[in-house]
Amino acid sequence: MPETDVLVVGAGQAGLSSAYHLRSSGLDFAVLDADAAPGGAWQHRWPTLRMATVHGIFDLPGMHFTPPPPDEPAADAVPAYFAAFEREFGIDVQRPVAVAAVRNAGDGRLLVESDKGTWTTRALINATGTWTRPFVPYYPGQETFLGQQLHTAHYRGPADFAGKRVVVVGGGASAVQLLVEIADVAAATTWVTRRPPVFREGPFTSDYGREVVAKVEARVRAGLPPGSIASATELAWTPLMREARERGLLRRLPMFDRIVPRGVRWPDGAVQDADVILWCTGFRPALDHLAPLRLRGPRGGIAMDGTRVVGDSRIHLVGYGPSASTVGANRAGRAAVRELRALLAAPALA
Repeated sequence: MPETDVLVVGAGQAGLSSAYHLRSSGLDFAVLDADAAPGGAWQHRWPTLRMATVHGIFDLPGMHFTPPPPDEPAADAVPAYFAAFEREFGIDVQRPVAVAAVRNAGDGRLLVESDKGTWTTRALINATGTWTRPFVPYYPGQETFLGQQLHTAHYRGPADFAGKRVVVVGGGASAVQLLVEIADVAAATTWVTRRPPVFREGPFTSDYGREVVAKVEARVRAGLPPGSIASATELAWTPLMREARERGLLRRLPMFDRIVPRGVRWPDGAVQDADVILWCTGFRPALDHLAPLRLRGPRGGIAMDGTRVVGDSRIHLVGYGPSASTVGANRAGRAAVRELRALLAAPALA
């Protein structure tokens, strides 16, 4: 059974940043990743997502990300960067390894069970992100819908929607991006959001970014489910957004209350016929493998202090809550390693 000081689960931005700082920590470590190739969630993004419409990729530590041509698919450009980073710094990611459960070993260590065997570790950096946990809310009548229901995670491009009536659900940037693409080929599009979308005039400053992160951090400190950075961020008036407004695509409707066999229905009885409902409703943290540790509190979330789980100082969640962004994941990886060095050097754990 392989043994190590720190096991990193996940090799996206958060996991690679953590591994980079572990290299010089003096701690033994290993990195496990469920994907067959480098790139984290980026390798699964839809083919029409181009670098021109990506919000921005923050450099991994020690290696600059040279912006590729604007029309290059993000699913190619970012995984290539991650792969180059792994080669440059000799980060040996073991893949594909799917972690199924993390349990207490009974002697102060953790047992990490996977489809490739079991590891023992003194501490764990969890960097599994959210991509594998697409969230689709339930509405009455959902099971009666005769058309197709898809989530952003399953979107492969606008061609699948040609000639169809599409209801796009969600108030984030991804919802608007897909709405604009689909409108070029669909018979009709309808945009529906739970809350009125808020558009921000002017640039996204660092001060504004800190405000957004602070909102999410306050939730996890209180033991609440974190929500997402995206859900706390206003929509920017990018060229894409302005184009959508000029085309009349941003005529948003409030959320329907029921799904009917051939569409959706509002409380006043109004019905919109639909062939497809596209749920751009976000993701949830992929933490099911941590369930045996019983980290969730009575308020439904995992109480956090920075990246450290308050109830178990051996566990750090990087890329979770306030660190679920490219810049946040980098800083969080460094902070997690610093804390684990101190923890594992303590006499009681030596």
